[in-house]
Amino acid sequence: MNPLLDFSGLPRFAEIKPEHVAPAIEQLLAENRALIARLLGDSALPTWQNFIAPMEDANERLSRAWGPVGHLNAVMNSPELREVYNATLPKITQYYAELGQNLALFEKFKALRNSPEFGELSAARKKIIENELRDFRLGGAELPEAQKARYLEIQERLSELSSRFSDNLLDATNDYTLVIGNKDELSGLPEDVLQAAREAAQALGKSGWLFTLKAPSYLPAMQYADNRGLREKMYRAYGTRASEFGKPEWDNTPLMDEIVQLRGKEASLLGFANYGELSLASKMADSPQQVVGFMRELAQRARPFAEKDLAELRELARTELGIDKLQSWDIGYASEKLRERRYAFSDQEVKQYFPEDAVLPGMFKLVETLYGLQIKAASAPVWHGDVRFFDIRNQQGQLVGQFYLDPYARNSKRGGAWMDDVITRRRLATGIQTPVAYLNCNFSAPVGNKPAVFTHDEVITLFHEFGHGLHHLLTEVEDLAVSGINGVEWDAVELPSQFMENFCWEWDVLRGMTRHVDSGEPLPRALFNKMLAAKNFQSGLQTLRQVEFALFDMLMHSNFEAGGGKSILQLLDEVRAEVAVLIPPAFHRFPHSFAHIFAGGYAAGYYSYKWAEVLSADAYSLFEESGVLNPDVGARFRSEILAMGGSRGAMDSFSAFRGREPGIDALLRRNGLLETP
Repeated sequence: MNPLLDFSGLPRFAEIKPEHVAPAIEQLLAENRALIARLLGDSALPTWQNFIAPMEDANERLSRAWGPVGHLNAVMNSPELREVYNATLPKITQYYAELGQNLALFEKFKALRNSPEFGELSAARKKIIENELRDFRLGGAELPEAQKARYLEIQERLSELSSRFSDNLLDATNDYTLVIGNKDELSGLPEDVLQAAREAAQALGKSGWLFTLKAPSYLPAMQYADNRGLREKMYRAYGTRASEFGKPEWDNTPLMDEIVQLRGKEASLLGFANYGELSLASKMADSPQQVVGFMRELAQRARPFAEKDLAELRELARTELGIDKLQSWDIGYASEKLRERRYAFSDQEVKQYFPEDAVLPGMFKLVETLYGLQIKAASAPVWHGDVRFFDIRNQQGQLVGQFYLDPYARNSKRGGAWMDDVITRRRLATGIQTPVAYLNCNFSAPVGNKPAVFTHDEVITLFHEFGHGLHHLLTEVEDLAVSGINGVEWDAVELPSQFMENFCWEWDVLRGMTRHVDSGEPLPRALFNKMLAAKNFQSGLQTLRQVEFALFDMLMHSNFEAGGGKSILQLLDEVRAEVAVLIPPAFHRFPHSFAHIFAGGYAAGYYSYKWAEVLSADAYSLFEESGVLNPDVGARFRSEILAMGGSRGAMDSFSAFRGREPGIDALLRRNGLLETP
């Protein structure tokens, strides 16, 4: 039996082969199209049971077959899998675009919306139907036939271009290696980084130390290497990935232009002035102008702090590091030196207190305390030997959810960290279907016989992704389309993840999840106090950087014509001239690796990180007021936000938890961006 067609339990990763993909997907697409034809041929008044339920079942089967394929393409990429993934992706895209444009289906949903049954449905089911009606309009269901065909062409081409963008970035990242033969050129680098670099060289039959552009290798080099020439060389390689400076077949320049042009054409077909308006039609924010105004206000509030941050760096570089003109490849290095001088600790020192076998149990204990749960290791088929699997149970021992954790970087895995759904909670005839999630990170693997150790930033990343996972796993909604993260407005989906980050700054949480990797001693309170004092170190610069990305994204999708008189890089230059205090060198090609908006779901939506941070900071302030480990407040957060999924608007869920609408001051206070009297 084709393992992709087995929906009886967890994916059978050990058995899935590239040759299984096309037959499974083609069979399911044929079955789904036949079902749609039957449903449309039924003259009976549509009801939830005779119309929506069978379609939901069919589409879930398709997503559960395609999901593991997309996941494996992201974490175990191979030429064979990539080829079949890219060949099958247009067929998936076409199917969903056809559904979204099917006027007869649209009419059936409208008939159900206007039927007597609608008033008797649960709030979640009403929300699903309202969402569907909105999405039909956004999917081109009301377009004339000729324009529907054009819309379909655009969707297929966009999915192809996004996949190629991602592939080019992965290939360009993997292609670069730098071997250093003389250890004197590597002064300043921590011993564990050097050991990993030596092992990487040995694995390729080379002598010396091998560095790559993957985060566990690149970031420490930029932060600790005394060798300025080495930093510049790696910065240049990283900043020009997938651009005209590399292999022509990996250049993302033409892809970016075409993606932005096609999104504009898609918006125009649907009657929107620009893609930004189309993107926001299903989000919390009202208009591109509102988003741009929000980001500019944030930039204005953060700018004095960013200017002060940069002035301090320049002064240190000039007086202590012998660097007269601070360059972009000096920023991470100078920042680390300034942090060490000001707060008398280094990231490397802190890292030794966060071995993986202390961090994970500590994170689980926090969640168990807040939400009354138990998290235990379990077994399941996995795609790589590093992957682990866990059960989440309630206090009665009932299974609530399950998740995979894939923590380490490798060549076959795309960069970054992300959560994705495997199975979504819903009610079946046999009972409740247990939700399952993937948690993926790109941390350094263990070296020698020691456990992996994480920087504090990596601990924050882990908490962030687990927050997304809990949003998916702790839902109590029983209808698929608004269960977990489904149906949640995109600019609110970061609320549970950013909320979790706050606990990484609480002594009562951290002291129970630290142990020095050599001595076994817990994190000293004095060192924690230094970390806390440094928490908002350079938050002005960091905030402006996020504002720059978000403003660039929204303006590119609302006030810009790709291929016109101005290039994408020129637009970015204008944004930087307005909001940035730190301008990268002219050769830098940031957009070419901005996968969030060119290959992910964040197009005209990158602002949502800061938008949701307002929500998360304000939500967390209730824990600060009542005790951060207060299980009563935890139970309320779980029931009003995590449990509700997308079954009601995010603002309604926030207000139900907090008792009011959110304000920006909690965010500014947490980031140290409020002027003190």
